[in-house]
Amino acid sequence: MTEERMTIDNLEHSAAPAEKKILALFDEILNHDGFGEIKVEVKILKRKQKEVIIHCGKQYRFVVDTPQQA
Repeated sequence: MTEERMTIDNLEHSAAPAEKKILALFDEILNHDGFGEIKVEVKILKRKQKEVIIHCGKQYRFVVDTPQQA
């Protein structure tokens, strides 16, 4: 059994984890007794990628592959 090492070059970056985190934070804010705020920031990176930063008390950072355009 060979183990492939995870590197930036062979790792696919799906948007799914960022989407899942946004929805989880949204649910958490709705269930909270007080108020809340979610801010989403998107920065363009090299290699057809974007960095998604979710601000909600803490920062959650994700690197996402840019979707292919037809």
